[in-house]
Amino acid sequence: MFHIRKYEERLTSWNQFRQTLETEDDPIQASLDFYNQAPMVSINTDPWDEATWPDPWELVFENQYCSFCSVLGVCYSLQLTERFKESNFEIHIGIDREKSHTVYLLLVDDIVIMWNDGTATKTELSETLQVEKKYVMPKLQ
Repeated sequence: MFHIRKYEERLTSWNQFRQTLETEDDPIQASLDFYNQAPMVSINTDPWDEATWPDPWELVFENQYCSFCSVLGVCYSLQLTERFKESNFEIHIGIDREKSHTVYLLLVDDIVIMWNDGTATKTELSETLQVEKKYVMPKLQ
């Protein structure tokens, strides 16, 4: 999807990907793998200002993925499936006190996904992590 030039074709590709999540054995890992393929840019949106965040269709249109936009991409992809439509999603921005850098967390019900140094993994909440900001993601339809 990420290397397709036309917006409408990226939308179609993204829709097809989301359809695969309905029957995928591990849809969260599949989403992480999908967005780990996106070509990365340093900063595309301000994670501290929710008003600047692209909606799902703007994200696909812009096709620019910093670590935070990848968090949004995974979140939106899962939210827009039947399988996760009743799930609760939160994005947390935290500071890893041990390494002194910012991390992004996506919470899907009781599953925690952390973006750290451009890599996303399922994890447990670390005691060295200090959450600075929490966003409850609105339901998408």
